[in-house]
Amino acid sequence: MSTSSRPQRPEPATGVPRRESGSALAKALHVLEAIVSKEQPVGLAYLTEELRLPKPTVHRVLMQLEQTGLVQRTPDRNRYLIGPMLNRLAAATLGSRNQHHATRGILMSLVQEVGETCNVGVLDQHEVRYIERVECDAPLRVQIGAGHHVPAHCTALGKLFLAELAPAEVDRVLRVAPLRRYTDNTIVDRRELDDEMSRIRTRGFSTNDQEFGVGIIAVAVPIRDASGQVLAGVAMHAPTPRMSLKRALSYRATLMGAADRLAVAWGLRTDAPQSHGLVAVR
Repeated sequence: MSTSSRPQRPEPATGVPRRESGSALAKALHVLEAIVSKEQPVGLAYLTEELRLPKPTVHRVLMQLEQTGLVQRTPDRNRYLIGPMLNRLAAATLGSRNQHHATRGILMSLVQEVGETCNVGVLDQHEVRYIERVECDAPLRVQIGAGHHVPAHCTALGKLFLAELAPAEVDRVLRVAPLRRYTDNTIVDRRELDDEMSRIRTRGFSTNDQEFGVGIIAVAVPIRDASGQVLAGVAMHAPTPRMSLKRALSYRATLMGAADRLAVAWGLRTDAPQSHGLVAVR
């Protein structure tokens, strides 16, 4: 019987094509994509149905991904979530110079416009990692290089990222990195932090009013993909002798414009919004 005359295997009733064919790498990428796209850990049965792959294939792929640290199991061992290696790889990818995106150029333009130091950061496990940073020319400034880590609960970018996490994920972060006091303004009460995260979600931006270091304020806005998920953030830092928090907040639209350009440059979106609806600060 010729190849063309062989009966074709019917597609599933759902209309979703099966994925038995393809390389082992392609199957692993499909599994990773399915896990990353969900807000909660997922099980083997879900992945098998979602990907239309045989259960033994998905199980084998999950075991390989777990061995490399790309995924990890929940304590009950029945579900899977993003592993530490995948987190590190994602953060390193955004910060890598071995690509064609214009992160530094966009930040340099932003610094010229606002006149203060700006950086791009991601949530790396329980801390914020700066993946790019451009210092202003003023002699009085905080010098922290790209790759540096700072706490999440007392920085503008960190609180921005915490506000996007599910409560269980916030609990996980705070178990590893408790609410340590750095200044008199540092939030060290969980209920107060929850209120702050609620305000951040409503406003769409975050601030740091001398919470990590005395005399330093900051404003941060999210970098979102096409689905609205926050993958990174842009922040502006300034010393209080030169800029008040109120004045820094006047640059929110400028920061959001830079965040949109970064999202497009990274391929997260095809175009940027023409305007931003800003929530009034009271």
